[in-house]
Amino acid sequence: MEGAAFITPMMPWSRIGDLNEVQYAPTANAEASLFKDIFKNTINRVKETQADVEHKQYLLATGQLDDVHTLPIAEAKAGLALDVMITLRNKTLESYSELIKINV
Repeated sequence: MEGAAFITPMMPWSRIGDLNEVQYAPTANAEASLFKDIFKNTINRVKETQADVEHKQYLLATGQLDDVHTLPIAEAKAGLALDVMITLRNKTLESYSELIKINV
């Protein structure tokens, strides 16, 4: 019996829960929430960068902008944020249309 000393007896399992309390597809809700958060963050990033550009344009127009090169940099950031949002939207619509085509 010494050869089987590493085997430990199985303990009884505790009750997991009532079947009525089981939530089906919890990963779908988590993934939907994750996508929603990513999309919200992307939209907020676009709004923030556009507000920064408008603020720097105002400062430039009133002669208060010390570093003139920060305006084109801010405009490039805003353009890139908008491109990312548009790409995310296009990929989302593309994925949705592919899911619609699936036969069940």
